[in-house]
Amino acid sequence: MNRWVVGLAVVMAMFVSLGCSSKKKGDGLEGQEGEPGYGEEALGGGAAGGSLALAQQGKYGEGANANSGPLHDVPFNYDSFELDESARQTLQEDADWLKDHPEARVEIEGHCDNRGTVEYNLALGAKRAAAAKSYLIALGIGRDRLTTISYGEELPLCQEETESCWSRNRRAHLVVVGN
Repeated sequence: MNRWVVGLAVVMAMFVSLGCSSKKKGDGLEGQEGEPGYGEEALGGGAAGGSLALAQQGKYGEGANANSGPLHDVPFNYDSFELDESARQTLQEDADWLKDHPEARVEIEGHCDNRGTVEYNLALGAKRAAAAKSYLIALGIGRDRLTTISYGEELPLCQEETESCWSRNRRAHLVVVGN
C-alpha cells in the first residue's frame, strides 16, 4: 500500500514539476520528453512487484532487504548526477554480479538528500538512476534487464541534518526485482 502512495505522489509531483519552473537554469536537469528522467520509467513504470519483491524473499542473498542485497548503492556528489571513480567502481562490481546472474532484473532507484525542491530532487533522482543504467548498459548489461525510478528525497536512509547523513541519501539504489 505504501508503494502505491509513494508512486502516486511521484506521479503527481512529476505532473506539477512539468508546469513549474522551479529548477535552476543551466543545471543540466531541464531534460525533454524522451530523455532520461521523463516518461514511464521516471514515473514509476519499473518492474512489476517493486523494489521489495525479491529482496524480501531473500532470493539473491542471505538476509536481503530493501537496504541490502547482492548489489551496492552508487554514491553521488551534492547536486550532481555525474559518475565519479567510486561510482564507476561500484557499478563495475554490480555489473560483474549481474553477468554471473543473467536471469536477474534490476530496478535502479534514484535518491537525493532533502535540500532543494521536491520537483528538482525528483528530476535529479531520475538523472542519477539514468546515469547508473547507462553505465551498466555500457558494461554489457542488457537494457531490458534494467528499469529506473526516482524517489527524490522521499525515502531517505538517514534523517539527520548533517553532511554525513546527506551524503548517504545521495545515491542510486539497485534492487533485484525479478528474473
